[in-house]
Amino acid sequence: MAKDKRRRDWDDFFGDFDEEFEEMRRRIERIMERLMSGEVPLEREPMIYGFSMRIGPDGKPRIQEFGNTIRRKEEVAKREPLTDIIEEADKVRIIVELPGVEKEDIKLNATEDSLDIEVDNPDRRFEKRIELPCEVDPDSAKATYKNGVLEILLKRAKVKEKGKEIRIE
Repeated sequence: MAKDKRRRDWDDFFGDFDEEFEEMRRRIERIMERLMSGEVPLEREPMIYGFSMRIGPDGKPRIQEFGNTIRRKEEVAKREPLTDIIEEADKVRIIVELPGVEKEDIKLNATEDSLDIEVDNPDRRFEKRIELPCEVDPDSAKATYKNGVLEILLKRAKVKEKGKEIRIE
């Protein structure tokens, strides 16, 4: 009885995550096939791939992949950093793990709906595009970097009124 209830609770909470997990399994399989076929050269750096699962502000679980980005032979592999996006009442806080890099090597570019992060030095390469959960003011961006952790704060964009009232004659 208790086991059935736990299974129902899991299903209620995670819903139809079976599709997401199955897609992740297929992606890992494709990565392994590309590595074994020699299509992607094995680097001296270790291959890193994983995922984190968190509950979003809407109460639904979110899966986020991280690790090395598998690219074509002619491209240099860049690692995708682990990130956390926290929505607050008036801002969005993005926390990014970038171990072993210097502040001067980090390039950030923000638009109203995305944030690009790039690190390109001889020892460490990271790259990630983050789709933001709401519109932000890119001019409000503030970033700090300490002990391998990058924190970016972006103020939410002012909500524009949509439409116009029509007066009836």
